[in-house]
Amino acid sequence: MALASRYPDVEIPDVSVPQFVLAAGRDRPDAPALVDGLTGDTITHGQLAGYVDRVAAALHARGLRKGDVVAVFCPNTPWFPVVFHGIAAAGCVMSPINSLYTPHEIAFQLRDSGAKVLITVSPFLDRAKAAVAEAPVDEIVVMDGAEGHASLLDLLSTDAPSVQVDIDPADDLVTLPYSSGTTGLPKGVLLTHRNLVANVAQCRPLIQLGEDERIIAVLPFFHIYGLTVLMNQGLAWGGAVVTLPRFDLEDFLRTIQDHKITRAFVAPPILLALAKHPLVDSYDLSSLVSVLSGAAPLDEQLALAAQRRLRKGADTGVTVAQGYGMTELSPVSHTTPDPGCEPPGAPAGSVPKGSVGFAVPNSECRLVDPITGEDAGPGERGELWVRGPNVMKGYLDNAEATAATIDAEGWLHTGDVAVVDDNGCYTVVDRVKELIKYKGYQVAPAELEAVLIGHPEIADAAVIGVPDAESGEELPKAFVVRTAGSTLTPEAVVEYMAGRVAPHKKIRFVEFIEAVPKSAAGKILRKDLKAAN
Repeated sequence: MALASRYPDVEIPDVSVPQFVLAAGRDRPDAPALVDGLTGDTITHGQLAGYVDRVAAALHARGLRKGDVVAVFCPNTPWFPVVFHGIAAAGCVMSPINSLYTPHEIAFQLRDSGAKVLITVSPFLDRAKAAVAEAPVDEIVVMDGAEGHASLLDLLSTDAPSVQVDIDPADDLVTLPYSSGTTGLPKGVLLTHRNLVANVAQCRPLIQLGEDERIIAVLPFFHIYGLTVLMNQGLAWGGAVVTLPRFDLEDFLRTIQDHKITRAFVAPPILLALAKHPLVDSYDLSSLVSVLSGAAPLDEQLALAAQRRLRKGADTGVTVAQGYGMTELSPVSHTTPDPGCEPPGAPAGSVPKGSVGFAVPNSECRLVDPITGEDAGPGERGELWVRGPNVMKGYLDNAEATAATIDAEGWLHTGDVAVVDDNGCYTVVDRVKELIKYKGYQVAPAELEAVLIGHPEIADAAVIGVPDAESGEELPKAFVVRTAGSTLTPEAVVEYMAGRVAPHKKIRFVEFIEAVPKSAAGKILRKDLKAAN
């Protein structure tokens, strides 16, 4: 049974992402749009629109055309949105690369996406060059400058004419982030202009961002959560987005205090620090009105502890809550509304801590028993299926994976198990899929297993997530079958993996076994490993 959102449908403008997001700034050209949290350097809304026009013109002058992919390998800076919207305004597709990736991982994404240009920063240039040696692109642009490479200043100073690209928002791609989906190796997620415009519009009735908002952007823009919820949502409603290149607790707290941050969109590890770290008491965080967690499950007790801590000794009604989504949903499908923004018929304060809130407008949900395929009854658990304008177009060049995730009726099967209460409030309680979620990142066991098996002394391997009591998340554990006569140690396995994958994918535990349990079809029986763990 389809459960419609409790919110009335909203209008979704039939425009490109830059047209939609930059529109609010036209009436406030001198208001701050982007602020460097460490230096205070500011880009106004008017400047942002001008810079976007120049980047689009420069890319077009370089021969890039509609549909061409431009990869961006860069930490959060006020210039990231300039580059993103410049690429989008040129009709090109931005493929964001995780700042922690190794050259091999970068090369995979460059090759798979067919990127023609890679835009990066000088501290990342060594990794970028190593990746391009493996997967060539036409050009590397170094935003802050490097000998032999064009800089962002070069792009901005172009005298090329402005470009007008005919964009079909419903069909044309704007971004190509990579996700492990519900299974397997990373896949390019095809997100259209309409997907992203829709998702910002869908969140509006629940999250009432104002023109005077200051949003701290420490979650990376290369992650769809940062790209849509922090960057585009903040700019679309005329607020100021204050960037930090990475999470450092002292910088984070100081930025909230000094820039009078009103909203923080975070992941559970940051909330853990807000709830427990003694440094929090040294800063004035009273400007905060909302801390919304996403990207990984937030424990009810942690949410309450953080909220109590932030309210202590301050005249503030700050709320700590969470939302839910995934890259394939652009990403938000559910979120906790601001106080007073509950849907019709739902009483104030009707979202319990630990819940992910209500389904956003223009969307439908189903809860389906993953074994029987029947719809779950009232109060029963079922796999969460979602249908709406924020559902991805599909996976790049992977019809099989697309069909396995989006069925013939347009329902996206999330792989997460949820329940819904009488008010229409959803709580995610379990996970069907095998992905390991660590600090908001998706870690695919199959990817780690492929790397492990590449070791000459490893005959077979399986990876599962094991609970981490401190964070409430999972850590990757490898079960390894050594080759005959091997004296490989757990420490050597951990070291081997550390040099080949990003930090969030590192193997944390190793157990040697005689054989990896598998089904008759050759599928690893992870449930057996989890049961014995």
